Amino acid sequence: MTDRRVLLVAHTGRADMYVTATHVQKVLEAASIELLALPGEGRELDLTMLDESVANGGTQESPVELVLALGGDGTLLRAAEVARPLRTPVIAINLGRVGFLAEAEADHLDDVLTLIIDRNYTLSRRMTVDVVIEHEGQVIDTCWALNEISVEKTTRERILDVVIEVDGKGVSAFGCDGVLCATPTGSTAYAFSAGGPIMWPDVEALLVVPSNAHALFARPMVVSPQSTVSMHIDPSGHDAIVTCDGRRTHEVPRGSKVHVRRGVHPVTMIKLGDQSFTDRLVAKFSLPVHGWRGRSH
Repeated sequence: MTDRRVLLVAHTGRADMYVTATHVQKVLEAASIELLALPGEGRELDLTMLDESVANGGTQESPVELVLALGGDGTLLRAAEVARPLRTPVIAINLGRVGFLAEAEADHLDDVLTLIIDRNYTLSRRMTVDVVIEHEGQVIDTCWALNEISVEKTTRERILDVVIEVDGKGVSAFGCDGVLCATPTGSTAYAFSAGGPIMWPDVEALLVVPSNAHALFARPMVVSPQSTVSMHIDPSGHDAIVTCDGRRTHEVPRGSKVHVRRGVHPVTMIKLGDQSFTDRLVAKFSLPVHGWRGRSH
């Protein structure tokens, strides 16, 4: 019986996923590593399933040495939900389009498996955010995110009126479609599309980005990781909704406050080789790096 196990989180909607998962299983089994699947996915992939209570972080010691995500960034975020309570590192192989958070592309699958077998990788701790939703002085819900949380209006026709506070001090009030609070990891995702800056992953900061705000001062803000960012929803306005990483939603009644702080528990991601974030940024966004004289910088 092997004492090495890897948990697979896969985009099972892909037609070729069964073939890919079978290949990964064979390669790892040849190195005496058992490949497990999430509850509900093992039958489809013909893999042994991880016990559901264990998958929810029910034990103190992780039963797997890492979580392997096969898919795009959405699959990586789903894998992070599993890896975080297990205190287990996660690595993603991109089978989608951009796959900004993925550590490698599909054509390097076997190279990645070799590095996993040899434990030839380093670890990178990624900042998360913890969210508390407060209504009439009572905590009504909590959540967390690796990329970002968004506080948004519930219907297209309405405007969400908010007051942004940092450490309990008001900064700006405006009507908007929503407000994003992102980590450095999430600065290349929804926050980037909303006009926010890109932050390198080793920057320790919170990023606040208004979405379609009706105000003169509604610029993105980079806030200390020791600060608490709060969004106060107008009590005479409309209800809102909080979405974490585009996956988990929570209702926010009018008059509530949404408090965002640096997460207590980070997500640990596996890093292969020495590719810099700058190189990844240029490659994923196909950025021009030639000056006006044709030189490469």
